[in-house]
Formats: sequence, structure tokens, C-alpha cells
Amino acid sequence: VSDNNTSKAIRIILYILFASGVLLTTCGNLVVIISISHFKQLHTQTNLLVLSLAVTDFLIGLLIMPISMIKTIDKCWNFASAACIAHFFLDLVLSTGSVVHLLFIAVDRYYAVSYPLLYSMKITFNVALAFVILSWLWPILYVSMSMFYFTNNSSIKPADFCQEICILIVEATPLLFDLVISFFLPCSVMLFLYTKIFFIARRHARAIKCASDQVSSSKENKESITQMKENKASKTLGIVMSVFIICWLPYELYCVLDIVLTLHNFKMTLKAFEWLAYFNSGINPVIYGLFYPWFRKSIKIIFSYKIFQPDSCLISVLSKN
Repeated sequence: VSDNNTSKAIRIILYILFASGVLLTTCGNLVVIISISHFKQLHTQTNLLVLSLAVTDFLIGLLIMPISMIKTIDKCWNFASAACIAHFFLDLVLSTGSVVHLLFIAVDRYYAVSYPLLYSMKITFNVALAFVILSWLWPILYVSMSMFYFTNNSSIKPADFCQEICILIVEATPLLFDLVISFFLPCSVMLFLYTKIFFIARRHARAIKCASDQVSSSKENKESITQMKENKASKTLGIVMSVFIICWLPYELYCVLDIVLTLHNFKMTLKAFEWLAYFNSGINPVIYGLFYPWFRKSIKIIFSYKIFQPDSCLISVLSKN
């Protein structure tokens, strides 16, 4: 009886923990979606990508995490076999979509910092929209082809403790290929771009400091302020990318090690890494809240119901300096 009570208590604690993560992910990203969609000042090329990324994270919190929570804690699959395939499909599409969104955000930031005078001509709103479409289209096509192949190697296997479990079994070679294409390669490109951004931003900071020590025109001051804002935005989105890699890398490395060493005795470790990756979807709104004054101001406007006032979309949420 004591063991049963302990087991029940652990399950309740896990449900509270995971449900809190689901709530943070869905509500946090919903606030990001409402903020960028509603306030016209936030309708920029970069924010269009941030908005689409927030939609991806919101759907992970709404569609993936609740079912994964039940599957993790109950250790059973109490839904139809077709739902298992659908769950894996959506999970892979949305997680791959997060990587692709961050890759395009890195490209956007690289052009903003490296070519500030040409940025608005190179990364137009239509180009940003094309990035968003590709961020959804590529994962859907790639995962569809992968699932078509993987389905031949996946199954819903019966278990002793419940009717069914939902496991996708994939051969080592295609799994390793998928890990490289969907995670390690794009993350390597992102790290390369943000490394270049870091050095360029540092060079700009030195130039701005030198200019501030001298008498400069109002035009030069305006360009310096714009450049500082772009550098700050790049820093924040660089943090988003870094946190993403930190949260996802343990899971991806575990998958690689599992191919080499067959880590069947560390299933709890795999689940912990899997949920660390899921919780990443709820961290981005926290990062925006810490580093973006416009996001904090948007939250105040939304929760004070000022958003329902006429012409509230024209409210200034950006700092003037």
C-alpha cells in the first residue's frame, strides 16, 4: 500500500510539473502571438519570423506536450494506432520547424548587422514571408518523406502493463541521417552566423564609441542608435538560439549514443532529455520578457484590457531611444 501511495504521489507531482510547463508554453506563446499580431509597431520582418516561431511553440504546447505527458506518466498509449503516427508526425514537423525558423532568424540578423544600409532592400517583408512559408513547408515535406520511410520500421507494440505503447522504431543509418539534417547541420550554420554577428557587432560597438567621443551629425547619431538596436535584437535572438541548442542537444546526443551503444537501460534519462527539449518551447516568452521592453509593455496592455480599446493597435510599445 505504501509503494502504491508513493507511486501515486510521484505521478501527481509529475502531472503538476508537466501541466505547469504546458500552461507556460501555451499562454506565454499566445501572448507573443497576440502582441506581434495586434500592435502595428511590431509588424517588422524579424518579428514576422518570431511570430511564426511562437505559433510553432504554441502548437507544441497545445497538441504535443499534453499527449506526451500522459504517455510519459502512464507509460501507455490509450489512443488509436493512427493517433500514434499523427502524434509523431506533428512532433517531428513542429520540432524541425523550430530549427528552421531559428535558422532563418539567424540569416535575418546576419543581414541586419552585417549590411545595415542594405538590410531593408535585401530582407523585405515579402522575403521574410517567404522565410516563414519555407519554415513550415520544408518540415512538412521532409517529415512526410521521412515518415513514409520510417513507417515501415515503426509499430505499436503490445505491452504487459497496458494495451498498447506508442514507439517509433527506426534503423540506425536513417536515424543518424535525420539527426544530422534536422538538427546538427542547421545548428552548425546558426552558430557560424551568430559567431560572425558577434564579431561584427563588437566592431560596430567600438566604432559607435569612437563616434560618440567626437562631434557627429544628427544623421550619424540616428544611424548609431539604429545599429545599437539591431545589435541588441540580435543578442536577444542569439540567446533564444543558444537556449534552444542547450535544451535540445542532450536529447540529440543521447539519440546518437543510443545508435552506437544501445542505451536500453537509460529510458528515464531519455524521457528527462525529451521533456527538457519540450520545455524549451515555453522558455522563449520568458526570454522576450527579460530582454524586450516592448513585450513587457504588451503584457501590461493585454492584461489591463486596454487592448480592447478602439485603435489600441496604434499604441506605442517601442521605446523612443
